[in-house]
Amino acid sequence: RHNLKHFDKMRCLRKRSAVSFLGILVVCLLFMNLYIEDGYVLEGDKELIRETATHQLNPERYVHSFKDLSNFSGSINISYRYLAGTPLPRKRYLTIGLSSVKRKKGNYLLETIKSIFEQSSYEELKEIAVVVQLADFDSAWCEGMVQDISQKFAHHIIAGRLIVIHVPEDYYPVLDGLKRNYNDPEDRVKFRSKQNVDYAFLLNFCANLSDYYVMLEDDVRCSKNFLTAVKKVITSREGSYWVTLEFSKLGYIGKLYHSHDLPRLAHFLLMFYQEMPCDWLLIHFRGLLAQKEVIRFKPSLFQHMGYYSSYKGAENKLKDDDFEEESFDIPDNPPANLHTNMNVFENYEASKAYSSIDEYFWGKAPSTGDFYGIVFEKPIKISKIKVVTGTEDRQNDILHHGALEVGEKIVGSKKGRQCTTYLRLGEFKNGNFEITDVEHKVLFDINCMRILVTKSQKEWLIIRSISVWTSQTANQ
Repeated sequence: RHNLKHFDKMRCLRKRSAVSFLGILVVCLLFMNLYIEDGYVLEGDKELIRETATHQLNPERYVHSFKDLSNFSGSINISYRYLAGTPLPRKRYLTIGLSSVKRKKGNYLLETIKSIFEQSSYEELKEIAVVVQLADFDSAWCEGMVQDISQKFAHHIIAGRLIVIHVPEDYYPVLDGLKRNYNDPEDRVKFRSKQNVDYAFLLNFCANLSDYYVMLEDDVRCSKNFLTAVKKVITSREGSYWVTLEFSKLGYIGKLYHSHDLPRLAHFLLMFYQEMPCDWLLIHFRGLLAQKEVIRFKPSLFQHMGYYSSYKGAENKLKDDDFEEESFDIPDNPPANLHTNMNVFENYEASKAYSSIDEYFWGKAPSTGDFYGIVFEKPIKISKIKVVTGTEDRQNDILHHGALEVGEKIVGSKKGRQCTTYLRLGEFKNGNFEITDVEHKVLFDINCMRILVTKSQKEWLIIRSISVWTSQTANQ
């Protein structure tokens, strides 16, 4: 206590250097965490964090020190209570995590669990594990929820794909007298701070259950066959670096991680639990691990369905307008090298068109014979191709005259590979191109695909999306 008073005095004397001083302390706190044996902040450290941590985290400044914290990969030493089910020894592909507390109005947890299972095929169910954390300290409510869950989803519990856990209140840090950032009322600060700790404990539990982890809230509806869509997206990102993939633009819904990152994320949420809401902390975490931009996929796979918030039962009508509930046909976009001879504008490079995220290729006015080329890493059979040019706010930056071609007989070195022969599949109409049943129209295994400009245009060209669906991998 005496030390904290002395610290307050020093802080008053050094107002001008407060920001840099706090920054140094944040880094010190990160390193202090390495030496906490059970991975959990002790009472004295909690108080020091409350006094010194700043909500203005600077990802660029701390990225190297944070990435090098090797002990962050260790789990937090917590005793979990198993309320229903136990993990199977076999690792799954995807763990879906939910944390739920008692609401003053409405309860959507059972509907959320039901949606996860109903929207998954039998084959998909073999690859998922669902972990529900009942994070309320009201034991009567927890017991009632466990009873309801066990009655409605008994076969999923027996199959080892549904687990219900609880962390005793003794493991939680102090949740009273916290910093009131952003002028939030005291009860709001307590609610969001506890939620950060809830998520940290849930992430810690799920770290070794699967290859990937997706966080949902307890009032969510799922798109049909969402796992298949997630797997396709992960495959399409193979070879590229990412920390977080987003399948919803709302809150902490549909955020996907590598499971090996979960311990670090759990530690991070614990260290800054009182600073800001969890979805804001996640932005900093992503930046600290050197993913600067959001990677979000459309259409969204998860939709917020709750009408009443878990905070005070307030109304929460947020909806994701990119959500599609029914099964949709997401492209495969197999790994490929992308290149163009067009004059690229700023950083709107070729790779930005060959994905389902919200970005695009942008080239200056193309001339006859200019092209955008795709060279697949392996020969493939294609069933469907769709190309969209232009955007809503730049509707004239389309390909006014162009054709789409596929090629075979690849030649050249790895960096300069190209096909020697091409077959034209059709012309662009109103800036778009789409063709189905390609495998019945093209008899050879496809090595290349290109968009060819057949007439010069004064308008610039935006290629918003290139989507390729494969029917099978061709024989080598």
